[in-house]
Amino acid sequence: MMRVQAGVLDVAYLEAGDPAGPPVILLHGFPYDVHAYDAVVPLLPGYRVLVPWLRGYGPTRFRSETTPRSGEQAALGQDLRDFMDALAIPRAVLGGYDWGGRAACIVAALWPERVAGLVTGDGYNIQDIAASGMPAAPEVEHRYWYQYYLHGERGRAGLTQHRDAFARLLWRLWSPDWEFDDETFALTAEAFANPDYVEVVVHSYRHRFGLAPGDPAVAAIEARLARQPPIPVPTISLHGASDGVAGHRDATGDPRFTGGLVARVLPGVGHNIPQEAPEAFAAAIRELAPAG
Repeated sequence: MMRVQAGVLDVAYLEAGDPAGPPVILLHGFPYDVHAYDAVVPLLPGYRVLVPWLRGYGPTRFRSETTPRSGEQAALGQDLRDFMDALAIPRAVLGGYDWGGRAACIVAALWPERVAGLVTGDGYNIQDIAASGMPAAPEVEHRYWYQYYLHGERGRAGLTQHRDAFARLLWRLWSPDWEFDDETFALTAEAFANPDYVEVVVHSYRHRFGLAPGDPAVAAIEARLARQPPIPVPTISLHGASDGVAGHRDATGDPRFTGGLVARVLPGVGHNIPQEAPEAFAAAIRELAPAG
C-alpha cells in the first residue's frame, strides 16, 4: 500500500505493474473496495496500475476535520483529478463501476485531455440530479430501497450498526449468480471501518436526490455536471446481465458517448463487474490502450 496527499485527501492506493508502462487507474464502487480488482491487476502486465480507496473507504483519510464528508459526484470526480495531479499522471486509462465508474465518467467528460480511454460499468454514470424527483417504473424503484432507506435517520443508524450485514445483503441482491465466500467478503469489509464511511455514504444517497446540500468547494463542477456533458473519449461500457440494482442498462447507441462507444453485456455477471468478470474487464482495458 502507498499513500499520497491529493487535494483534500490522504489517499491510500495499491500500485502494481511496470512503472514505465501506460497508466491505468481502477476505481471501486459502493459497497466494495480495491479488492474488487485483485484478479484484474495480474491480467495487465506492462501497465502501471493504480487502485485507490475512495473517500470514506479503507485507509484513505480526509486531511482536515473541517472538510465536508461529502459523497456527491462532483467530489468523487475532483478526487480522481487530484489523485492524477498528485502523482503527475497527465493522461491515463480509467476503469470503474458504480461510484468509481461515476468518478471516471466525470473526469472523461470534463477533462477529456486527461483520459486515454474509459471502461465504465453500466454506461453513462453522471447523475441528473434535477430529474431525481421524477418517479421511475415500480420495477426499477424497488431496486433502490437502500437509497431511500438512507434518506432518513433510521437508515443512518442502521448503516452505522450493521455496516457489514448491510453490504453483504447488497452483494447478494446485486450479484445473484456470484458465489463469494466469507474470506472474500471479509477482505473488503475492512474498508467499511473507515471513520468517515457512514457520513460519506449517507451524504451520497441524499445529495443525489437533492436532499442534502453539496460541498461549496465543488459547486462549479456540480453545475457543469447538471448539463449532462458528453463523454468525448473512446469508451467500453460493460453491463452485467444479472445486475440486481442497475437492471438492463445496455448502453448501445447512447448519444452522450461522442468519442466512440462499444457496449457489452456479460451473461451471468452482476453489479460487481471486475470481481465477477476480471478477464472481461482487463480485456477492455487492454483494448483501449495496448501495452508496449
